[in-house]
Amino acid sequence: MANSSLANYIAAVTVADAPTISDRSGPLRHRNFRLLVAGTTTTGLGNTITPIALAFAVLDLGGSAADLGLVIAAFALAEVVTLLFGGVLGDRVPRQLMMQGSAAACVLTQASVAALLIGGWATISVLAAFGALNGCLGALSSPSSSAMTRMTVPPEILGSAVSLRALLQTGAAVVGFAVGGVLVAVVGSGWAISVDAATFAVAAFCFSRLDVPHTRPDGVRASFLADLGEGFQEVMRHTWLWLLIGQALLYHLFFGGAQGVLGPIVVGDEFGRSAWGFALATLMAGFVVGGLLCLRWRPRRGLFAGTALLTLTAAFPLSMALSDHLLPILVGAFLHGLGLQVFSVQWETSIQENVADDKLARVYSFDLVGSFVARPLGLALTGPVAGLVGFDTWLVVVGCVMGGSALVSLLSPDVRHLERTT
Repeated sequence: MANSSLANYIAAVTVADAPTISDRSGPLRHRNFRLLVAGTTTTGLGNTITPIALAFAVLDLGGSAADLGLVIAAFALAEVVTLLFGGVLGDRVPRQLMMQGSAAACVLTQASVAALLIGGWATISVLAAFGALNGCLGALSSPSSSAMTRMTVPPEILGSAVSLRALLQTGAAVVGFAVGGVLVAVVGSGWAISVDAATFAVAAFCFSRLDVPHTRPDGVRASFLADLGEGFQEVMRHTWLWLLIGQALLYHLFFGGAQGVLGPIVVGDEFGRSAWGFALATLMAGFVVGGLLCLRWRPRRGLFAGTALLTLTAAFPLSMALSDHLLPILVGAFLHGLGLQVFSVQWETSIQENVADDKLARVYSFDLVGSFVARPLGLALTGPVAGLVGFDTWLVVVGCVMGGSALVSLLSPDVRHLERTT
């Protein structure tokens, strides 16, 4: 390719519509969007505390890396099994109702887990059972929550709304990860999880105040399988959609166990439990910077730009494997968060702009299932496989798979050439 052609191609990929301050703040002027992000941001805070608390609760009960992987896998497996059902319901019944009911039920389940841990009655099997129940509850509302953004703002500021929602959620998660490690170290896992229960109560109230239309037509409904088939056909209609869902499958198969199982052990044993919390907080700080970048930078070919930056996710597992100091691990975590956030915003915007509203929740359910279907397997196998080949060796493999799969996705013309419509 000639130099001039290369320059033109790069310009076409990276040209940004520089939004005004009014445009960026526009979504918050809409009451429904404020309520939506208040609820999702609050639960984002609590839900980043719980994985840290749960990991050390299992270890404190005498569990091994394999036991921890099985507990987390119970949550992930239940989530995957329920997601498609949640997607069909999200296109049939009011999405607000799905979100409100799920949050209210999670208040009870998380409060129960907290009470069991505080009272000293918890066992690893009980934690796994409650984890599975929470996975089901979260999966019922996740497609509805993802599809809700477009219902709360005008189309012309949808891109800003997607970026701002992601930024606020990850900003809360930065606080949650940092506070989570400290809470577990100071007051214990049970009290830390009780904070998550309180955040679900706040979210349930916020979602109950949403006033959005339910646009699904009345009359005879197709069967559950027919609705699923319609959603699947919509996914397969877009090459970039099913290809990057496949890439996400590999990402979660390998990185889920690296973060959920090996991270607390490798970093926690070497630098202390609070260090793992700060590593996750630094990862989320990368998300925040990526979100801020997306508020200003709107590449015309956003999916290409996001997928290219997705290669940075390899830095976190590689740094955990290769570094004997905490600083490189924090840098790797930051780069991971930055790349993943930019990709996530561009991915979310692409789906919101190119999928019809009456299929949106089902498409999101296939997106989530495709992303997470291999996660339970990865969580369950990470402990035994890493124990066999060595923790550091396995983390190197994880990093290579994550970076390599993103590069392979860039070979698709559909990924490289999809353009924004707003």
